[in-house]
Amino acid sequence: MSTAHSSLIEALEAADMLEINDLYAWQFSLDKELLAQVSAGSASADSQDQPLLNIDCVDGSARRHWQFSLATVNAARFDADTDSWRLNDGETEHRIKCFAAISGDNLDSDDASND
Repeated sequence: MSTAHSSLIEALEAADMLEINDLYAWQFSLDKELLAQVSAGSASADSQDQPLLNIDCVDGSARRHWQFSLATVNAARFDADTDSWRLNDGETEHRIKCFAAISGDNLDSDDASND
């Protein structure tokens, strides 16, 4: 994760996997249509209450699901001490870390010095 993101939405858009409350979750989604409406200024009056972020993971044999509104995600604050974003859904505070995947390939180098 990086503090280069000025908002949790930016961090989520760049993430491939999350950690929420010490559980790893690679199944998460942002409502891209809602984000587009907000960006274009055409969002409805109740858009702040609409679900923006959905996160699913398995904790042992139990399925866990979290859903956060646009207002909750917008209100998230970065905590440098824990390198996580803190969200409060009105009942509980949650910690989210965003991770970007490291990718590579299995192609051999074309470098002639390896001959």
